[in-house]
Amino acid sequence: MIEVKNVTKKYGSITAVNDISFDVKDGEVVGFLGPNGAGKSTTMNMLTGYIEPTQGQIIINGNDILKKPRKAKREVGYMPENVPLYYELTAKEFVTYMAELKMVKKSERKEQVEQVLKETGLEDVKNKLIRNLSRGYKQRVSMAGALVGNPDVIILDEPTVGLDPKQITEIRSLIKELGKKHTVILSSHILSEVSQICERVIIINKGKIVAIDTPENLEKSTKERNGISVVVEDKNEKMKTLKEKIPEIEDIEFVKDNEDGTKQYVITTSSDIDLRKKIFEVLPKDGIVIFELKKTENTLEDAFIKLIDSSKSEENKTKSIPEVEQDGKENNTKVEDKSENNKKEEKK
Repeated sequence: MIEVKNVTKKYGSITAVNDISFDVKDGEVVGFLGPNGAGKSTTMNMLTGYIEPTQGQIIINGNDILKKPRKAKREVGYMPENVPLYYELTAKEFVTYMAELKMVKKSERKEQVEQVLKETGLEDVKNKLIRNLSRGYKQRVSMAGALVGNPDVIILDEPTVGLDPKQITEIRSLIKELGKKHTVILSSHILSEVSQICERVIIINKGKIVAIDTPENLEKSTKERNGISVVVEDKNEKMKTLKEKIPEIEDIEFVKDNEDGTKQYVITTSSDIDLRKKIFEVLPKDGIVIFELKKTENTLEDAFIKLIDSSKSEENKTKSIPEVEQDGKENNTKVEDKSENNKKEEKK
């Protein structure tokens, strides 16, 4: 459905996107993640045809976005982060206007507009001015504008930003429904949201792709230690001696005191052994009452932070040697320049 091949985007001497390649299959819901300034918005703008790549190729449903821009752009519906709406229009008027811009056939326009308003839950407010709608409904209007024309690809940039918890839940449900009929690329800073909605994740940092995988695989691959969270009543402070009785334990970290007098700890091990059974057997023998015992999970947020930090350290390693060499060359040049000036002075 979407093929990105060796795409680079430069603004003068600044490289915003550096030789990235990835593909998105038909019907996939893919999360596109990265810190601020990583190149996410630049990439999304290139996918929509809003800006052109400096190098490389972008193919949307078989259409090269540079060679066949009209056909490629017809396949894409885009909802940018800052909702660009005309507040003097009603929701229905705005979606109708978007249908006209997308050259939806006049005979199909009314039906398509009504269908999109229904899909996005705007039927009850379709005749209200956009200026009078809540932030959540404004997001829905923007999404309806992206959906009209029935594009195969939907690109959503921060669709839940600024919404309250109820609105976020509603928009997430809507995105899941969209994934049944469309290919969806979703950018969001709420990583728990991406983990719940997306089948695959693409992570970009400083213009380069650092990871492409399922949320589950990214979480597993970046997990360094196995952790077990335990909440106990330990009146005799016996938790300190637990390592002596279970040698596989690497560390016991105190987390907090609870209001009911219990304490929370995280027990970690570098081995793949599940220690819950052993812990369950040993603690009661020491008079420690277990209130809660569960494995800790590595989240997509944990994976994201580790991958970004790892890419930064790798970049620093590759930069350090060339920079020293370059500095040496510059210093040599300066010395030579000075010696040339001295020679000229001597001749004089």
